[in-house]
Amino acid sequence: MSEIGYFDPDAGLEQSQRSLPHWFQPNVATFITFRTADSMPKEVVRRWTEESIAWLQARGISPILGGQLPEPDKLPSAIRTDYLKQRSHRWHWHLDSCQGKCELRNRELAEVVLQCLRHFDSQRYDLDCAIVMPNHVHLLVQFRPGTTCRQQCESWLHYSAWRINKRLGRRGAFWQSEPFDHLIRSAEQFQYLRQYIAENGVHAFLPESDYLYWKSAA
Repeated sequence: MSEIGYFDPDAGLEQSQRSLPHWFQPNVATFITFRTADSMPKEVVRRWTEESIAWLQARGISPILGGQLPEPDKLPSAIRTDYLKQRSHRWHWHLDSCQGKCELRNRELAEVVLQCLRHFDSQRYDLDCAIVMPNHVHLLVQFRPGTTCRQQCESWLHYSAWRINKRLGRRGAFWQSEPFDHLIRSAEQFQYLRQYIAENGVHAFLPESDYLYWKSAA
């Protein structure tokens, strides 16, 4: 990644939302997480939701009807950033606890994922670093004009799932369908996330054989 771009609030922005909000700008470094379909069992999601609700209630904020979490933009600006950090931290902590079958512990399958991520590197996008954990993947990438985050993520997930299922001799969903993506705001945030990716396996107390880390020589 020769020149790193950061989110510009005054520039054009492509926005979409399914279960998660998605913002996209070309030539902006992006942190992406996608996870296997069984990586967050209902009980784990319930605990995460309860933890987030307790955090909000301790600050005088009640959940909306039905015990659902409020949208971040509905929260007071004074706590919005801390809430997003807390929610993201706990979510990734639960991911690192390695729920599900964790089939990406198999080095051959992890290599399939990494090969897919690198296939159009330096053509459609510039991949800075990536780690394939037992049940999820983190990467830092910058998309070139003509390629969108959503299009490329769909391509990565579809092709890697097809190859993995073929090797496992099965059918069905391998990945959870909606990745998490975040536009990088600053050089400090970029370096923080780059270090987070590099150290993710160690901080999850995993042996080196359980994860696959890669970084660009550039």
